Amino acid sequence: MNVVVTSAIDDAGLARLRQAGHDVTEVADADREELLAAVENAHALIVRSDTAVDAELLSAAPDLRIVGRAGVGIDNIDVEAATEQGVVVANAPAGNVRATAEHTVGMAFAAARKIPQGHTQLKDGYWAKSDILGSEFNGKTLGIVGLGRVGQEVAKRLGNLEMDLVAYDPYISEDRAGQLGAELVEDIESCFQQADFVSLHAPRTDETEAFVDEELLAELDDGYLINCARGGLVDEQALAEAVEDGILYGAAVDTFETEPTDPDNPLLAVDDIIVTPHIAASTESAKKNVSISVAEQILAAFEGEPVENAANAPSVGEDVYPAIRPYIDLAETAGRIAMELLDSHIDSIEVRYGGSISEESVDIVTASALKGVFEPLEWQANAINATRIAEERGVEVTESKTRQIEDFQSLVTVTVSDGEESVSVSGTQFADDDPRIVRIDGHRVEAVPHGHMLVVRNEDAPGVIGFIGTVLGDHGVNIAGMFNGRTALGGEALTVYNLDEAPDSAVIEELLADDRIIETTHVSLNDTA
Repeated sequence: MNVVVTSAIDDAGLARLRQAGHDVTEVADADREELLAAVENAHALIVRSDTAVDAELLSAAPDLRIVGRAGVGIDNIDVEAATEQGVVVANAPAGNVRATAEHTVGMAFAAARKIPQGHTQLKDGYWAKSDILGSEFNGKTLGIVGLGRVGQEVAKRLGNLEMDLVAYDPYISEDRAGQLGAELVEDIESCFQQADFVSLHAPRTDETEAFVDEELLAELDDGYLINCARGGLVDEQALAEAVEDGILYGAAVDTFETEPTDPDNPLLAVDDIIVTPHIAASTESAKKNVSISVAEQILAAFEGEPVENAANAPSVGEDVYPAIRPYIDLAETAGRIAMELLDSHIDSIEVRYGGSISEESVDIVTASALKGVFEPLEWQANAINATRIAEERGVEVTESKTRQIEDFQSLVTVTVSDGEESVSVSGTQFADDDPRIVRIDGHRVEAVPHGHMLVVRNEDAPGVIGFIGTVLGDHGVNIAGMFNGRTALGGEALTVYNLDEAPDSAVIEELLADDRIIETTHVSLNDTA
């Protein structure tokens, strides 16, 4: 097999590929035309962020089986085009976990003890011992936003400094947090209020875009903010002003909204904000680990074995695929909706199969349900690694089957629970390419799992549906479909609205201001992009 490497990576992984008998061609200095020619006979492609793997490049490589990203982010790869061409896209998210955690700890020390300031002043000829007063870690509280792999490693390291740990992560179990010595808090405001140091370890999504704003920073009074996770999580102007105005003692930042940074970035002008140029993962060990991880996944793809960190559709046997294909996407959607409706941390996930689907091999369907649950939290979650994510987060996963069901030929039900409350979402396939959500917590509906969905729990009373329609119409939100169900006359009803656009906060506030409306949940499915 031919492997083309477009960027400089550690030799360890390339050596493994060569030892396995594959040809490795390195074209790190190739221009676009040379690159298009180089991939003509490629079976695998190894890239970093500097190579645009778009539809043109993929089309130039008709024999391509896998694109390996030597790192985490896959924004430079057209995953949809790769999937259409049957090309696996894989990254190496675990290779730099320890390096990133260690850099985070180092940045926390640098900010708290003002190490860069002391270094600079001494180099400039000033012995400013009395001017530099730092903060200790012992007895202080560390707040961690996101207890994923890096967050857990940071908790272990700083927890050994006799710090108290609090964490905000809606999707990790209390048991797993307890194993790390961390107390889970219900909302991010509580995390900032209780902490002396806050370390961010959240993915960058629509929900987390600049979510650390002026208001939230004010809750971290006399504290320190550390961000070695993702650029764009923090309102940079608000952070600069918070440190400059003395609301925060300091901050440490390795990732930025725009990289390379603009010389006018406000964070660069504040002495008590420690900055590094996105080097958290830049260690010899991390580069070696990433290289080996990508190489091992390429070898697995060549052998027809599962690719652990595949970002797109997994391979399924030809004899099984036709029967389960409609339920792979449906299970993912059911998991996503259930997670959004629960809106809490998750202790357990159950996937139940009824009818003819119960006679099939459904491992990949279950994994897709887990992907739906975890994807908003772990942006690299996919049907290959979702089971491992559940294990890391201490989430119990069960699967059950029964041939006997009523009303449907096949039914997939995903139930998520926080230990006290649970939400169940069931889906089926009515005909070719006609998936439906047919039950939500016992309410019978026939909702189309597509685009923007608004799920409303309300009192079963005259005029409620008309009121909801009026509110949506007044705000210019068009209803594409509506599906209503109730468990008993005069009890609680549940209605699912398919909308042409997302309802904004004003819509939600106006709905909830009516006493007949119990709860509203907006679910935006992936096909709205």
